[in-house]
Amino acid sequence: MEVSVLEIEDPGCFWVTMKGCGPYIVDEIEYKNLNAEMNQFYDKSCKDMDEVKPVTVEEDQICVVFSKELKCWCRAVIKSIVYCTDRYQTECFLLDYAKYIFVESKDIRVALEAFMQIPYRARKCRLYRTKPVTLRIDFCEDTAKTVPAKRWDSAATQHFQNLLKAATQMKAKLCAIEDDTFDIFLYVTIKDEKVCVNDDLVSKNFAHFEENEENTESSADHQENQTSLSVESLPVKIVNPALAFRPVLFQEKVSTNLETGLAVSSSFCEETYQRPSTDLNENTVPSFQNLSEERNFVFLSNKIEPSSILETAPLFDDLKKELTRKKFLGPNFTESYCWPPVARGCDVVAISYQGDDPFLYIPPVLTFLQSRSCYKALPNRNGPLALILCPGWKKAQLVFELLKTYETCSRQLHPMLIILGQNKEEARSVKIQGCDVIVTTPYSLLRLFEHHHLLFCRLCHLVLDEIEVLFSDATEQIFTILDCYKKAVITVEWEYSPHQIIAVGTCWNKHIAHLIKEFMNDPYIVITAMEEASIYGNVQQVVWPCMNSERTQNLLKILDFAHNNLQKVLVFTNSVDEAENIHKALKSNSVFSLKMHKESEFNFKYILEQWTKKCSSGSHVVLVLTDDCMQSLGITDATCVVHFSFPSPRIFGQRLHSMSDNFCNVIKDSSVDQEHTKARSVILLTENSVCHAPGILRYLQHAEAEIPPELHDFAAKMLEAEEDKKFSRPLCAYLKTFGICKNRTVCPDRHQINLQIDVPQNIPDKVTRTPGCVMILPLYIVNATNYFGRIVDKQKDQYTVLAEEINEYFKKPSNKTSVKNVEKLAFYGLCEKTLFHRVQVVEISTKEEESLFFKVKIKYIDEGRTSQVQSYQLLHLPARFQCLPPQAVEFVVCRVKPIDNEIEWNPKVTRYIHDKIKGKLHQAKIVHTLGNTAWVDPMVRVTTLPDLKMSVNEYNVRSEILSTGLGTDNPEHITQLQKLCRHMKVLDHAKNLEPLSIKEDTAGPEYVSNPQNMSVQENSTENCNSSKITVGNHPCDDVAETKEAEDSTLHQCKCFYPEIKWFQNEETVTVKVKIASVADWKCEFSKEKVVFSACSGDKLYLADMELHQYILAEKSTCVINDKEAIIVLVKEEKRAWCKLLKNKNPHVSFDFEHWEDFEDKSPFPVGTKKLYCTAAVTEELVDSEDSGTESDE
Repeated sequence: MEVSVLEIEDPGCFWVTMKGCGPYIVDEIEYKNLNAEMNQFYDKSCKDMDEVKPVTVEEDQICVVFSKELKCWCRAVIKSIVYCTDRYQTECFLLDYAKYIFVESKDIRVALEAFMQIPYRARKCRLYRTKPVTLRIDFCEDTAKTVPAKRWDSAATQHFQNLLKAATQMKAKLCAIEDDTFDIFLYVTIKDEKVCVNDDLVSKNFAHFEENEENTESSADHQENQTSLSVESLPVKIVNPALAFRPVLFQEKVSTNLETGLAVSSSFCEETYQRPSTDLNENTVPSFQNLSEERNFVFLSNKIEPSSILETAPLFDDLKKELTRKKFLGPNFTESYCWPPVARGCDVVAISYQGDDPFLYIPPVLTFLQSRSCYKALPNRNGPLALILCPGWKKAQLVFELLKTYETCSRQLHPMLIILGQNKEEARSVKIQGCDVIVTTPYSLLRLFEHHHLLFCRLCHLVLDEIEVLFSDATEQIFTILDCYKKAVITVEWEYSPHQIIAVGTCWNKHIAHLIKEFMNDPYIVITAMEEASIYGNVQQVVWPCMNSERTQNLLKILDFAHNNLQKVLVFTNSVDEAENIHKALKSNSVFSLKMHKESEFNFKYILEQWTKKCSSGSHVVLVLTDDCMQSLGITDATCVVHFSFPSPRIFGQRLHSMSDNFCNVIKDSSVDQEHTKARSVILLTENSVCHAPGILRYLQHAEAEIPPELHDFAAKMLEAEEDKKFSRPLCAYLKTFGICKNRTVCPDRHQINLQIDVPQNIPDKVTRTPGCVMILPLYIVNATNYFGRIVDKQKDQYTVLAEEINEYFKKPSNKTSVKNVEKLAFYGLCEKTLFHRVQVVEISTKEEESLFFKVKIKYIDEGRTSQVQSYQLLHLPARFQCLPPQAVEFVVCRVKPIDNEIEWNPKVTRYIHDKIKGKLHQAKIVHTLGNTAWVDPMVRVTTLPDLKMSVNEYNVRSEILSTGLGTDNPEHITQLQKLCRHMKVLDHAKNLEPLSIKEDTAGPEYVSNPQNMSVQENSTENCNSSKITVGNHPCDDVAETKEAEDSTLHQCKCFYPEIKWFQNEETVTVKVKIASVADWKCEFSKEKVVFSACSGDKLYLADMELHQYILAEKSTCVINDKEAIIVLVKEEKRAWCKLLKNKNPHVSFDFEHWEDFEDKSPFPVGTKKLYCTAAVTEELVDSEDSGTESDE
């Protein structure tokens, strides 16, 4: 049949009109006649509008509405209702035109049955058995593969639209009708060539064909001339057309084996990207598992019938409709097992890779709360029915917003978000009247409980979100709350009322066992992370250190069959060669073993028979296999697993599943002799295991296993290597704000000092040396303790003068010249209301560069904030206005942090500080500087009383933060930063080193004054790190000398240039760096540069020497002795050097002690020798007259 497309959402959802003849096709003339009749009827009925106006309006209601765009009455279904102050609007879908429109209530009419006889003109279609795919990246295995996806990506939809737009003719073959959606093969004619759209999407890796259980055939097997439609032969479900556009519940099923809990899903350690680039992987050897195929496992304490589709999930109908309307893609594998017991009111513990997702419990808890009859026996008092405890305010806010979102489809629960500080008055003023659900944190709840002693009198549902975090950060508080809840439910009035505890998380915690034993009643334990299930199952984890070459000998020691629990042993390898070698070694040592891998000629039945044979006492079986054999064997009763090759985290869990039948329920069977019943996992730790060491170490630590020192060493080396990779990243914001980062292993930013970025450069003495007299003006408030602003000169502020000149300049319309070609990192002017600012472009969208008008991301270089503006708003900024460097400085208030182990400031505190300090001058003492960040303590607002000729401290910012009750003292803040500065490092490769501005000869006026020379860190609050803090002297003047700060209380992190003496012969140059007691030294050689850094005591020395001539870097050496470092540079050409450095430096001089030696040993003639030496000495004497670069003298 011929079709015409009306609207496209994606290849799985689009609307067409059908032309021609057939059982589902209506002639276009009939629709025109229907339209004319409807217009005539409803236009005349305007006088008697009450007769045809609906009494009520509901979602999914079929009606007739007036479209102002089409200027006619149309059949429609109501999708949503928007309530305004005096009326309401409805969003409707026009069933004959496939359009969404908003209609006012006065334009809605009842749909008469006479107008509903013919089917809708717009038919919803999808490509038959053509399903979306996506690219999945496995970071552990460093592989990528194309896998089925649940939704179409934008690239596939765009390609589909382009095909239909280019088509001159479209035809469809109807294959099935399901849920009022037509499944079709779609054919288009493009430039006289016929193309099957289904096949085209698959061939270009936008989709894959879903296999039919009975037969799998591509659309290519169908000939287009075979398009005759036999209604009897199709699996057609005839429905009332009035119901055609009602929401259809999500019906995709997860293929699940209830006995093993096996299903197709994604594993942890993987991330999905939208856009396929490789073909779908097909398993060419059916007997083996393709490791790129994913499997999900579930460990259950009690049998649960999973709810794999939303339609059959144990949720109330209105919630299902709301989830469907919001395109909820679920339930996922874990939710399918968690929802049934939670909805029945049972105690549940769920550990999953998705254990931090609130949807594990919110839908079923909301469903249970709908049943009012369950709570009739409770006392008639104020108090919540459900209490949700979250690890921090941010997670609590997320849960609260989800409850508010889905409360609209349930009875009124009046949820409350309660986050309390240490102010008792705030807790006393909280009113919980009429509230059925409270979302809070453990600390906030206990503060509330001090003033509301009846808080637990009606509590039926206690939810512990991210249980492992709660138990690690607030163990005492959680058990106090559990004790209060336990005492409350013991009373007689609770006999006929529900009491339920739900604990969800991503990791098992040792305290969960105590929670289950003491506070839960026969809970359902659902664990879909198999390595966590092994901890619950009390699997003994053993780490066996050995050399890689000695693994086989150590394996024989492990296979000591003195214990009965080693009757069935699996030895896992990741290569065929290893499996063969192990099998031979075991046979030669008289150990009965089997082997299995994809290249072996084996009797599969024989292997399974030997494995499943009941072993008598003293008999054992060892199976050596590769990881790709796990699925085909399906072994779950092994008593020991030996990881001969070090496992990745994903493979590790799959290997442990092989022992799942022997997991001990130690909570129920506490009397079992664990030494002889628990399963054992043995990891062979070798020098080649470094890459996986950190992950395995973290797992073994929370499994409370014995950890050998070698694993700690490997993990430390790996973490150090990871830190080195982040050396060019911005300094961690948590490190700056609080002095410590709790999540170093996953934090993307740097946690060590980088001299190129962090060492303060060109900071005037008056800023670093004069405590208590720096005026700062905060302009952009990031959070309660982190701001961007300017340092203001008390006498004459340079920026104030510049700002006046800029605003005066742009007042003339002729000076407002828009920029035609916008360049990244260039400086421009920008008008904001009545003021003009200097801005820098930090990002230009690649797609928008060719457009006439496009958005650019800019940074206000004198305020620190970023924004997006249109390109035409940028104005040409004359060079004289670019002379002053960027003035934005980052300020951090010291010695204060959030309460309750939080890692981010509560928005209440940030708003309070924002309103109090923004745009106001403050006095501050700078106690530490790194890069463009200054740490201040104190920061005080000073008010001058001119009549009394005195000043008054209006407030101290740190004290104001503490007064909110949401901040607490952080005495180790600066101490932690100072420790960090003692371990400074330079970049590993000299080629990545740029000249540092601490060398006076390169820090001339041209370099300092030009803002273009300052690198910008993008996409971070660190984007000012390489800017310079400038106060006092105009940057276009000569650079002032810098000296070491005399006030030791400032603890400035300074870099000193050491004293250097040098001499030479025909082939080498010897450089003596005068530093006593050198520690942590590093010397980097390149063809034209030498960078030497070292620590001595609490001082850091850095000599960045750009040489006058070239050297042979690979032959140059550095030797350290007690009083100095001796660097021997091998000349590239055997000739005399007239000087050591390309640029003058006052700390470098010729070594006169070697004048005679050089004269005696020089091969040059005496006259030449003397002239040469005199030139070198004269050059050094001239250099020594200059001064300015910082020294430790």
